[in-house]
Amino acid sequence: MVELLPLSDIEPQAVEDLLDAAFGTDRFGRTAYRLREGVEAVPALSFAAVDDGALVGTIQCWPVAHRSANGAVPLVMVGPVAVRPDLQRGGHGRALMAHMLEAAETQADSALMMIGDPEYYGRFFGFTADATAAWDLPGPFEKRRLLARAVNGHGLPTAAGMIGPR
Repeated sequence: MVELLPLSDIEPQAVEDLLDAAFGTDRFGRTAYRLREGVEAVPALSFAAVDDGALVGTIQCWPVAHRSANGAVPLVMVGPVAVRPDLQRGGHGRALMAHMLEAAETQADSALMMIGDPEYYGRFFGFTADATAAWDLPGPFEKRRLLARAVNGHGLPTAAGMIGPR
């Protein structure tokens, strides 16, 4: 039976090993990693899926900000959502996302954003690119994959601006 636990309960090296297996050791060059440089994951929104004592999946959330001429608006960046490759498509990622969203509805200090597949994250979790058209990131990305979702009473900025670490 899979148990969802706070990610802080998991040995950090086990998380890194899972991320390497899911995304490759070259993952640090991706734009998403630039957004979370120098900050710690949000403990209340970061979780692990553990099956019979073994780590099988993780979700991490990070404090970022949208900076524009109007000032800075805090956001929470969702991701990575990682599942052990041999268990992908088994529902673990979906369970982690649902668990994080449930926590975000009461504990998030800002709206959520992510870089992800709009067909999947829109259909199952309500993320859209509606507010993000004028947003920019510090590296290459596909505009259609820059997604956001309001939670816990926190709205989304729509002005042109750069996303970066908070």
